[in-house]
Amino acid sequence: MTERSIDEMGPIDYLIVEFPEGQQNFTGEGADELLKLHDAGIIRIVDLVIIIKEEDGSIDALELSDVPDLGDFARIEADLAETLAADDVVTLAEVMSPGSVGAALVYENLWAAPFGSALRRAGAQLVADGRIPTQAIVAAIEADEALESEGA
Repeated sequence: MTERSIDEMGPIDYLIVEFPEGQQNFTGEGADELLKLHDAGIIRIVDLVIIIKEEDGSIDALELSDVPDLGDFARIEADLAETLAADDVVTLAEVMSPGSVGAALVYENLWAAPFGSALRRAGAQLVADGRIPTQAIVAAIEADEALESEGA
């Protein structure tokens, strides 16, 4: 991982995605898009762990270095910080369904780094953040459209 001052860093986020049992259609398209974001300098992939949650709830995790054919991920694997400990992976996997395969991604928002640095230099500190799931936005829009079509 490239050494940088903490003052230069952007916000660090994580996300968990799962592919439920019977819906595991791995085409590589998502991986390609993730690498495009990384290569464009929009994000920096800090850590990426593949998580397998068995039917009995047991968990197996693979770091990228454990994957036999990394493809294009091979060029970034050596730069990963591997920030997620085994206990972290177990905690993150709690939201996954048994029989699913997923991934935990930790990434730096490089696009926001200059903005964050400017705020820190001005004395600001982050006091709250959050994310609204896409599904919630879609549901709200659909609810509004339904009300409009009913004349409310």
